[in-house]
Amino acid sequence: MVAATARIARAIILSLQQSKLTTTPTIDGGWLFVGASKYFQTCGTPPLFIDYTVLFNLAWLLWKPFEAEKAREDLETMAQQTSTPQQLTPQFCFSTRDLKDFLRISRSSIDDSITQHLNSLLTPSTTGFDASSTINSIRTLPRRQISPKTCQAFKNNVLFPSWQTRSDVLNYCASVATSPDPDDPESLLKQVESDREREKVVDERLDPYSARRYVREGRTEVLASILRQERGVENIVRARSWSLVNERCGRTDSNDWEQALDDWRKKRT
Repeated sequence: MVAATARIARAIILSLQQSKLTTTPTIDGGWLFVGASKYFQTCGTPPLFIDYTVLFNLAWLLWKPFEAEKAREDLETMAQQTSTPQQLTPQFCFSTRDLKDFLRISRSSIDDSITQHLNSLLTPSTTGFDASSTINSIRTLPRRQISPKTCQAFKNNVLFPSWQTRSDVLNYCASVATSPDPDDPESLLKQVESDREREKVVDERLDPYSARRYVREGRTEVLASILRQERGVENIVRARSWSLVNERCGRTDSNDWEQALDDWRKKRT
């Protein structure tokens, strides 16, 4: 009987590993109950001798090594997603589509999915599964706190480097946007327009629309405008991420994400 129960428990874990549930490998009765349901739907009604308390406790014990290994792999994968573009050049900045795509992908891989990343860092529960807990809705299960050590590793190795990478790109492109741009293809046309304006005297009272003349923007002005927008988005995204980190990890650092990031930068130097 014990051997048969163990075989079913292993099958439940295999079912979980092969499903999308592995993206959030938290240990609670709900997930194991879902795994068991998936297994029984595939393999039919379980034998009558199965003790469900023993079954779920075995599944929980078998899951622990898998969960710990997956959390480590997830942390390494997230850290790899924080890298900068291979080479920063003015052309990268002026190719505003590439610039926007880089910022969007970076935010999507870390900040936009931060809840899933934090869930993947949860450590196994220290107690076995209580079969009576399945009477409660999974949605009502309280969020467990992530260990301080794991949280700090996530912030130091994933979150802050990701923010710093985007800051480096934004700062570099800002320096490009504020530097002289002799290769700007629009600069000559803008100069011609300015010369015409000097030569032409317009009586504003006779031509009220002259003051509304469209002024062509050079690519540095376009880039500067985009950077202002992206900095605003960045502030909103980071504030949201920091709030979620504090909620799941506890307020072990400054409540201000800017101060926490600055402290991390100082420790690196």
